[in-house]
Amino acid sequence: MNMDAIDPFVHVRGASENNLRNIDVDLPRNAMVAFTGVSGSGKSSLAFGTLYAEAQRRYFESVAPYARRLLQQVGAPHVQEITGLPPAVALQQRRGAPSSRSTVGTITTLSNLLRMLYSRAGTYPPRAARLEAESFSPNTPAGACPECHGLGVVHDVAEELLVPDPSLSIREGAIAAWPGAWQGANLRSVVSGLGIDIDRPWRRLRKKDRDWLLYTDEQPSVYIEPEEDRIDYGYQGTFWSARKHVMHVLADSTSEKMRERALRFVKSVPCPECHGSGLRPEALAVTFAGRSIAEVNAMPLNEVAALLRPVARRPEADATTSTARSGETTEVAVRICGDLVARVDVLLDLGLGYLSLGRRSTTLSPGEAQRLRIATQLRSGLFGVVYVLDEPSAGLHPADAEPLLDVLERLKSAGNSLFVVEHDMDVVRRADWVVDIGPDAGEGGGRVLYSGPVAGLEKVEESATSQYLFGRAERLDHRPRTPHGWLHLSGVSRHNLHDVSVDVPLCVLTAVTGVSGSGKSTLVTQVLAEVVRGHLGLVTEDPDEARLEVDVQDASGVESFDRLVRVDQRPIGRTPRSNLATYTGMFDAVRKMYAATDEARERGYTAGRFSFNVPEGWCDTCQGEGFVAVELLFLPGTYAPCPTCQGARYNAETLEVTYRGKNIAEVLGLSVDDAAEFLSTVPAAARSLETLREVGLGYLRLGQPATELSGGEAQRIKLATELQRARRGHTLYLLDEPTAGLHPSDVALLLRQLHRLVDAGNTVVLVEHDLDTITTADWVIDLGPGGGDAGGRVVAAGPPAKVAKARRSATARYLAARLASS
Repeated sequence: MNMDAIDPFVHVRGASENNLRNIDVDLPRNAMVAFTGVSGSGKSSLAFGTLYAEAQRRYFESVAPYARRLLQQVGAPHVQEITGLPPAVALQQRRGAPSSRSTVGTITTLSNLLRMLYSRAGTYPPRAARLEAESFSPNTPAGACPECHGLGVVHDVAEELLVPDPSLSIREGAIAAWPGAWQGANLRSVVSGLGIDIDRPWRRLRKKDRDWLLYTDEQPSVYIEPEEDRIDYGYQGTFWSARKHVMHVLADSTSEKMRERALRFVKSVPCPECHGSGLRPEALAVTFAGRSIAEVNAMPLNEVAALLRPVARRPEADATTSTARSGETTEVAVRICGDLVARVDVLLDLGLGYLSLGRRSTTLSPGEAQRLRIATQLRSGLFGVVYVLDEPSAGLHPADAEPLLDVLERLKSAGNSLFVVEHDMDVVRRADWVVDIGPDAGEGGGRVLYSGPVAGLEKVEESATSQYLFGRAERLDHRPRTPHGWLHLSGVSRHNLHDVSVDVPLCVLTAVTGVSGSGKSTLVTQVLAEVVRGHLGLVTEDPDEARLEVDVQDASGVESFDRLVRVDQRPIGRTPRSNLATYTGMFDAVRKMYAATDEARERGYTAGRFSFNVPEGWCDTCQGEGFVAVELLFLPGTYAPCPTCQGARYNAETLEVTYRGKNIAEVLGLSVDDAAEFLSTVPAAARSLETLREVGLGYLRLGQPATELSGGEAQRIKLATELQRARRGHTLYLLDEPTAGLHPSDVALLLRQLHRLVDAGNTVVLVEHDLDTITTADWVIDLGPGGGDAGGRVVAAGPPAKVAKARRSATARYLAARLASS
């Protein structure tokens, strides 16, 4: 008997993962099920931590024990029973740092097919040996360019960076890359001893001398005569060119400050040997349809499809089996091109035609990366599978979300089930079934408020989702402010921005909008950030950004800013030792509070004793980790609470000191809401806790490891850290999609805080797709009209009501509809 035909549901009983409260829920198969609820309510714990984890566990049990060790396994979920659960595939948002060698082609596996096409059907030069497919990959020894090792770029100094002001003389510090203090004086003495005038302006020196001073590998020694006022003995001084000094620091210095300074004088340039392709000359000499593989990798996907489609449409009966040097008319070429075009067409349907195969994954937005993975699954031909998706609409313009929903519908029609964690109410309306978790976050959530067809959620009054889904939520009433000046940028060129001019209003909240790939993040998080950073004399902490060239012909109004803050979704720490309390700085106040107790004073404990990162305070068994790793050989490795401190992280002596009946480990275990009451008499901590509550993070634990926080939570922690600082002056705040991953009720909280920053006299500029956020902005800058080469222009600018009427704007019709409904 076919049980699936009788019972088309997945039954979950006793789910207790994270904050889930022993819940029971039934989910239909062969349907799109939306998991909703406020941020931190337990949606992902049910969808990913329970359903996907259990499906994976069952699959791994069917694999040979030895093979299990080679697979990345997930732990068994805390659930009593799940029945009717098919195999599952997870498509999660990944906000970490992907590999610089990962590209659109490798994510989609299209690069494998393309390399096979060139290997088997490419046109080779006369007398050239046929190459294997791996010879067309920059990530293999057989294919990588020996000069840049397959990266396509080399890092080198540039004269305009080494000598930023050529009107200065060497004595006045023209060569900025040289060290200061005595070492700099030594080099100037050496140069003078070599017969070069150190008092002549740099631009008036002979070009031969300038190039030698900057780039030579020679290191002549010169005897330096003693000087009465500086040295009383002579010595042999050795010359270092500016380039040699910079490269020496980067290669050998252990000082982060020296390395950071040296990076100012280095930029990335295309490798002169492979012209940026990362490939050996032998591979670049092979062509297909008149193009090398490097040229095809650089083409937008829509052009790749147009190039290969004529070959793909050729009947296989007309294809030859020739073994000539050109294999473009062979059956192999027809088959591979047919497969390539079919796969690329899916990406075109998802609105990704502007991407190229060679586009590095480090430059992709989370939304773009997830659509690429969805497209790969769509071509896999699986059916009877549960696809668990993490906010597939996150980071997407409404115009891009429509084709995505069509693709999800195709996945469902192919006989699959879609379990979608989602905050976009337009996507939730398209679902067949909704499971709403809540009512609040953290300890206040973890209950199933509703499970059933979407329409039935309207009657659930305690559901925050219901209020926004059915239009009962109170929206922020806001009238656009008047700008107090302007930042003018002209001649901006970077990526797909070509000679763009843009005016950014001051002392207001500006939303930069446009379809995916239109140039929003390039303008805001790169160009705007670098122009202001340069004015303030700041150095970026990101080496990749440090090596990018700023191409802005003119910038005025930048002097209005005396501070720059970028609030992004990057993690607040890379290890579990970093947490909410340490990042915001409140933990310093808490440790001082414990050190001030009578018990601590009697024992001679300082504030340092109450840190789990130092030997005096930490538990010796786990060294402050709170857990120990347990290897289970053929089963997934797991972690268990430390048997000595039971997860407290501290040694017993430290835990004996209490404040109001709690030791410091118990305080770290408090939620922000509970800690706000407990620490109300500690001003520094109370201020931090209040701002965290204001941005909707009252459910987080003070000691919650940074590695457990979502990108949206990390961003709100950074914003709260900013809000608690009492600062004067004019600050520019830059945010890249701050509402991504947030429930509409959390978005409302976030918006109030952003407007608080503006009310305090600051300027806020954010990249945004959320229409509720855009409608409450004072000013909108819309880029487009399309993505990639079809974008990169300012299509419309002005208050939201004005941009909503712009004819060429892809944002306008969605913005007009939202304004009409508010």
